[in-house]
Amino acid sequence: MRGMATNEHPNLAITGATGHVGGAVFEHLRDSGLPIRLVVRDAERAPEGARDVAEASFGDRGAATAALRGIDVLFMVSAAESADRLDEHRTFVDAAAAAGVRHVVYTSFLGAAADATFTLARTHWATEQHLRESGMAWTFLRNSFYLDVFPLFAGQEGVIRGPAGDGRVGAVARADVARAAAVVLRDAAAHEGRTYELTGPEALTLSEIARVIAQATGRTTTYEDETLEQAYRSREPYGAPDWQVEAWVSTYTAIAAGELDVVTDDVERLTGTPPLSLADLLRGS
Repeated sequence: MRGMATNEHPNLAITGATGHVGGAVFEHLRDSGLPIRLVVRDAERAPEGARDVAEASFGDRGAATAALRGIDVLFMVSAAESADRLDEHRTFVDAAAAAGVRHVVYTSFLGAAADATFTLARTHWATEQHLRESGMAWTFLRNSFYLDVFPLFAGQEGVIRGPAGDGRVGAVARADVARAAAVVLRDAAAHEGRTYELTGPEALTLSEIARVIAQATGRTTTYEDETLEQAYRSREPYGAPDWQVEAWVSTYTAIAAGELDVVTDDVERLTGTPPLSLADLLRGS
């Protein structure tokens, strides 16, 4: 029950525990002494060692409200990309407020703004605004693109394609986002009303990223700069909906626009350890 929580040990809920970031945060905190509830869509997929698991999806307000009752601090990992993700976020935030959650720590995106070039960053901005208006305390972890995905962008051909030009991106490792989040959640009250920009240690062009991947893996990897027309045409065979194609293409155009050419020391200030570089990540450091 809510009344059983203390200031030293507030009840904490973690979403996304079956994914990379939420799962890593749970691993960091499982032995912290914090009472932790995992809110997942499928309890059978919850990580081992979870003692308190509740089932709910972001878009199911009734189930989410029930799952969050008795929770003081909520770690809200943004929902999977979808056409209705913003509606799901707003529903979940409303459920948290109705359940009596006091503080939400939300994984947002670097440069979140109503007019951001990266289309999904606009959704993060709208979610932030909804949280600001919810009456709950908030902390925003605005992470850059994940370093982990760039080797995947190269695909089987070893070619990263997109209209990023010579733009740079200070991408961050998922592991560093999780480490930073775990620090915040250990003493969430100390971070109320704060926004952290989580980046890696350097901002690289996609050509430089391709070279690092090639050097670390021994596999030929290159970057091919596309025009906008080429970018849309090369993605047509996937048959993806328009919103998804726009998100894919704007990943690159946001880099070209310089909106992700940001490097901060927030990861190190929070955790006491510098963030991983792409080379570090690929070496398994």
